[in-house]
Amino acid sequence: MALKESEAIVLRTYPLREADLLVTLFTRAEGKVRGVARSAKKSKRRFGGALEPLTYVRAHYEDRERQELARLDSFEVLESPLAAEMSYPRAVALGHVAELLDELLPDREVNDAVFRLALSVLPALRDTDVWMPITYFELWMTRLMGYLPELSECIMCGGGLNGSRAYFHVLVDGLMCKDDKRLASSEMSASSRSMAAQMFRSPIESFAGQAWTKANGADLRKFLTQTLQRHIEKKLVTAGMLEKISS
Repeated sequence: MALKESEAIVLRTYPLREADLLVTLFTRAEGKVRGVARSAKKSKRRFGGALEPLTYVRAHYEDRERQELARLDSFEVLESPLAAEMSYPRAVALGHVAELLDELLPDREVNDAVFRLALSVLPALRDTDVWMPITYFELWMTRLMGYLPELSECIMCGGGLNGSRAYFHVLVDGLMCKDDKRLASSEMSASSRSMAAQMFRSPIESFAGQAWTKANGADLRKFLTQTLQRHIEKKLVTAGMLEKISS
């Protein structure tokens, strides 16, 4: 079969035999593809530094008859996360983006909207300030996956939440008003709901230069993480790592 070519984002790599790697790619042409990079631990010419998670590459690969895994032939690096200094918060944030893409996207299903979202967020993760791009990415991923209900109305009674207090619960899909909130609910601030609305209207570049700390949008990220974990029915490893970052 002829080699296929596609823009792709490397999500994960796993050792496979002595010199091979099992690689998960998010390709623009075919969605998530899993394949084997033969002798990848030895071949600098074919792969070089292209197998680091969240590396944006031009991938050449071939599907093999009656086999689930593709044969990965070579990658050309288009943009590497290693081009900027790698701090611990940045490494965790990049890992979080990779984990979300891997867990949320089905195999071999094209999703150009998510691919464009990932490409827009990766440049914003070059700096050590990770909270804005992480919030933006989680918010849009939750929406693009179809998991995000309307944030301006109560999921229980349908009443408007604009200007009133709003609450969320780990077992509930949306926000609730004060009359319908469950025991042990958390509150989402009006500022975080306004931030979410602004992020839906504006590209990520418009938020560049703003000072963000971990406290900015923390309640929104908690809500999004709970929503995503409920739908994938498992804990996100990197969400716990992000929570331990101090600022």
